[in-house]
Amino acid sequence: MTDVFDEKQAWFIPPGVNLAFSTRQGGISLPPFDSLNLGAHVGDNITCVNGNRQIILQRLNLPVAPAWLEQTHSINLVDADNSKVHQADGSYCNNSNQVCVVMTADCLPILLCDKNGTEVAAVHAGWRGLCDGIIEAAINKFSHSPQEIVAYLGPAIGPRAFEVGSEVKQQFEVKHPEARHCFVPASEHLSHKYLADLQGLAKLRLAKAGVKTLFADTRCTVTDHESFFSYRRDGITGRMASFIWLDA
Repeated sequence: MTDVFDEKQAWFIPPGVNLAFSTRQGGISLPPFDSLNLGAHVGDNITCVNGNRQIILQRLNLPVAPAWLEQTHSINLVDADNSKVHQADGSYCNNSNQVCVVMTADCLPILLCDKNGTEVAAVHAGWRGLCDGIIEAAINKFSHSPQEIVAYLGPAIGPRAFEVGSEVKQQFEVKHPEARHCFVPASEHLSHKYLADLQGLAKLRLAKAGVKTLFADTRCTVTDHESFFSYRRDGITGRMASFIWLDA
């Protein structure tokens, strides 16, 4: 992939709403952060990170610089207008003066908006956040009903690459019994290891919350080395970002 972003022309996106998922291509960072690393916390040269963020600002013609977050695998979301609060795993806003953004390198980015194009949110969803209720927390920030919300799932670690322990499966089954079919044994020789379907788990939570309109990019960040950073695959690596904002 040579473009910075994967266009979503076939998806329904309400008028006035803009969204984008970055790839690893099109930046200036050197290996192992090559090249469009947007994470300032991963050990990359900060000059390169700032340069990459400037590329994003210009490429997307953003109204303002995004409200970058310090993500902690929580279920906390902040108002993107609140520049004093940065530790969270999602942000939301209902005006055109902010850009909601989350960073990922295997976890699932989820972008949300209402069908009228008046409210948006960005969510960083790892297995902990999904289990603890970050999707529900994000939906609760909207003044619209869940039936009026559209969800967009970005690239994440795929169901054939996401191996987890039995304790992860058990935590989901305790809180969300319907999630058990999102786990399959990793091997007949490893009874305590499972392959988890992260997007499948998110779809369950969205459906349970009442969200009926959903679009998903099912590419796996682990197996698509050319397009995506992957912490599971590489350890020391960069971060992609997912953006959503409203027109002025």
